[in-house]
Amino acid sequence: MVLYLGSAVAQNVYFLRIGTGSTAGTYYPIGTLLASVISNPPGSRSCEDGGSCGVPGLIATAQTTHGSVDNIYGVTRGYFDTALAQSDTVVAAYNGTGIYDDKEPITSLRVIANLYPEDVHLVVRRDAGIKNIRDLKGKKVSIDVPGSGTRENAKEILKAYGLSVKDIDAISASPDKSVTLIKADKLDAFFLVAGYPVTAVSELADVGKIELIPISGKIAEKFVAGHGYYSVSQIPAGTYRDLDTVPTLAVSTQWIVSENVSEELVYEISRALWHPKNRHLLDRGHAKGLLIHLDTALKGVSTPLHPGAERYYKEIGIITD
Repeated sequence: MVLYLGSAVAQNVYFLRIGTGSTAGTYYPIGTLLASVISNPPGSRSCEDGGSCGVPGLIATAQTTHGSVDNIYGVTRGYFDTALAQSDTVVAAYNGTGIYDDKEPITSLRVIANLYPEDVHLVVRRDAGIKNIRDLKGKKVSIDVPGSGTRENAKEILKAYGLSVKDIDAISASPDKSVTLIKADKLDAFFLVAGYPVTAVSELADVGKIELIPISGKIAEKFVAGHGYYSVSQIPAGTYRDLDTVPTLAVSTQWIVSENVSEELVYEISRALWHPKNRHLLDRGHAKGLLIHLDTALKGVSTPLHPGAERYYKEIGIITD
């Protein structure tokens, strides 16, 4: 694990792993984008001369994973140096609630920044006869793989509508596998929580294979009221080929790290992430990069910031106390 980076060691090479998710989701391309923003290998042209404005000597890489739960485990065990995770899963892990209620709270978790919203995609095969969530009863539905945040969201949403995994023919398939199964007419629906546009959904929409089911109305509003880490959202028309605007729910993506990672390193990562000259990388790298902004860096963050990130936010006046 990288422990310290500074000007005195700028000519050395340091590697940092970012735990992400499936290549068919959003975490992997966003993790790759973040890696490009914060990396600054030895020999790079200086920031002032139009070169890299990342952390001196750092080479960051994105690593595929099963998602949020896997990432939290990986960060706390040192398998990754940093990772992406859903806000609801981070809160549950830190407090020992929800899916972690039979486990010790993971109080070593720290946050670098809130990044962007993640929308619930309930993807159904067009000829599966599914028009709403209750129509999932008896259908073959993927709730994603163990270790994913999507899996826990799917269970919560099903419960809100009076269903459980026992009421559906639940299978565990990654987004990539779900795409293959939908194309082969061997799956009726799958849940995927990710920032749109998502490669897996685009691939199916492009061949006219799917619909997106709305999650809205009184049940959804009551659910949001009882789960503060969710919000009402929508996937705009045109996001996916021939699909209209779809009301849904959203959580948010947070960039997490262990408390054991060096304060200096996380300070430098935070400074690189929000460096004005890196703005163009975020804006051009991915549609969700456009939503990664300093003014929402602390939105929905209810677990502690890493001291390095907190130091940076205080330095620039985002945190004033």
